[in-house]
Amino acid sequence: MVSFRFPFSFSQPPRATSFSGFSVSAVAVSVTVGAAAAAGAAIAASRNPRHPILEWAFSSHRSSLLLPWGSITLADSTSESVVEPKTGFSFPASIGDSRRLLGVGLRKKSLLGLKNIDVYAFGVYADCDDVKKLVGEKYANLPASEIRGNKSFLDDLMQADIKMTIRLQIVYGKLSIRSVRSAFQESVGNRLKKFGGLDNDQLLLSFTSLFKDEYKIPRNSTIDLTKEPGHVLSVAIEGDHVGSVKSQLLCRSILDLYIGEEPFDKNAKEDFLDNVASLAFDN
Repeated sequence: MVSFRFPFSFSQPPRATSFSGFSVSAVAVSVTVGAAAAAGAAIAASRNPRHPILEWAFSSHRSSLLLPWGSITLADSTSESVVEPKTGFSFPASIGDSRRLLGVGLRKKSLLGLKNIDVYAFGVYADCDDVKKLVGEKYANLPASEIRGNKSFLDDLMQADIKMTIRLQIVYGKLSIRSVRSAFQESVGNRLKKFGGLDNDQLLLSFTSLFKDEYKIPRNSTIDLTKEPGHVLSVAIEGDHVGSVKSQLLCRSILDLYIGEEPFDKNAKEDFLDNVASLAFDN
């Protein structure tokens, strides 16, 4: 099992203090749970969304969060968390035994071209051991700088049997599970067509039907999309498992929304690639 040192970095506004070791971006670190909660509360108080969200709130039209670049280093601690800077929402540095947080981002949506709505913050996790295994098998002769920009590596990462989790934290308090289902039907449906052709309606239905009307997703609630061993996509809402679908094509289509060619948040993808490259050669 790999070490859980956490020298990873994330996008954030620039800081006066810099740290050696990495030249990539970073978000603020929540030193205590209270600090993260206070930050979230302050930001929440400044927001008062009044416009109803449309059914396509999560649709395939991406909205990038453009942030300046800074750097920060995280020390060893099982209680560490990383804060998405626009919302103040905090993500744990690790999930399970060896899945580490490698990128955070924000899904935004323009409402009628008049107002941008923060729909959800998200964190991208990957199993450290699985990533290192992939690198050792196919990319051991490449330096970290070349792995980061290698399209074949990213494709392999999305298709390989690597345990990964995309955690969504709902920001927009009026979002309904019906909107989530409808939006995934469009965005994931487009990716299924992109990677697998037109005849995937039943596969798409098997995924979207997991988001049943009885589930409630108020502000701060979580949705976990986890790629389990064997290319099984497992879905959990507020920590409760609601179903699974076994499909390599579906797993790749989900990951493509966040780390593919046209991700919802470009900075989150860049952070993910920087940190994967660093992780691959961390002994």
